[in-house]
Amino acid sequence: MNGHGRSGGRPTLEEVAARAGVGRGTVSRVINGSSKVSEHTRTAVEAAVAELGYVPNRAARALAANRTDAIALVIPEPEARFFAEPYFSDVVRGVGATLAETDVQLVLTLAGSDRERRRLSQYLSGHRVDGVLLVSVHADDPLPEMLAELGIPAVISGRRSAAETLPYVDSDNLGGAAEAVRHLLGRGRRAIATITGPLDVYGAQCRLDGYRQALAAAGHPVDEELVSVGDFTEDGGRRAMRELLERRPALDAVFAASDVMAAGARRELRAAGRRIPRDVALVGFDDSVVARHMDPPLTSVRQPIEEMGRTMARVLLEHIAAHRKDSGNGAAAPAEPAVVLPTELVVRESS
Repeated sequence: MNGHGRSGGRPTLEEVAARAGVGRGTVSRVINGSSKVSEHTRTAVEAAVAELGYVPNRAARALAANRTDAIALVIPEPEARFFAEPYFSDVVRGVGATLAETDVQLVLTLAGSDRERRRLSQYLSGHRVDGVLLVSVHADDPLPEMLAELGIPAVISGRRSAAETLPYVDSDNLGGAAEAVRHLLGRGRRAIATITGPLDVYGAQCRLDGYRQALAAAGHPVDEELVSVGDFTEDGGRRAMRELLERRPALDAVFAASDVMAAGARRELRAAGRRIPRDVALVGFDDSVVARHMDPPLTSVRQPIEEMGRTMARVLLEHIAAHRKDSGNGAAAPAEPAVVLPTELVVRESS
């Protein structure tokens, strides 16, 4: 034979079956490695495959095995925020590093608008991916419930609440924030303000709780006028800093719940003639590239973002494997459904 079947194109499963003298289902079982085939039959099918030059259709095999060999990384944020924040690219890099060792493809999806979410819902309803990684999820986001209804394995980066039901990977937001505030207290700062992230994000709530707890433990009552709510953007950090200076001009330190907001706060402090760190010490959170390139370089709480991405992908792959094994009984939980990674304060000139 010349490597082509009677159809003149790529050899088909039916042509392999005819050549081996067996049924189409038997050929499929041999190709998929089933043990429920006699050695004689397996040899005949393998010989027919070799003679015809048959190449299995990967997409058809994936469909038959109820798998797509693809996972989606869903970020329910606008495109502008995705490209402005190093956090997201670090997560993508970590996820990619884990998947590089597999045959699984990564589908990156931004779903920051209602229209994008509707489109995503239709896409996922078609079961075009084996699992989903969710990053930066707000408390009222309908995506996690939708995934549960569809029976699609999912892992979330950062909990929606203390009672998170999905498998998740998080960092120690509360402990990291408390360490930042203890550092500022240790530097002799007393009027310590904070710029929070959006408080419908559980991680932002935890960073605010860490700030409050560290002050209380040191015997300093929390002055609510030193708390300003931001939105994890540079402009939000600048607006919040302006508010804080209006309310408490004598503040001598600021803990910003992200490096990007700290960059906005720094611009506003400079505009107001405040020197960093002589007049106002400044600490951020993430230890992103923003922190290292600020002037002065920013003290920041390092969360292992790339490791979070790697761990999320690993936990999801375990979840998918468990789900397949237990597909008759609904979604199965992965072996490691909750991972909290430690943070570390990196001290630089800003404090």
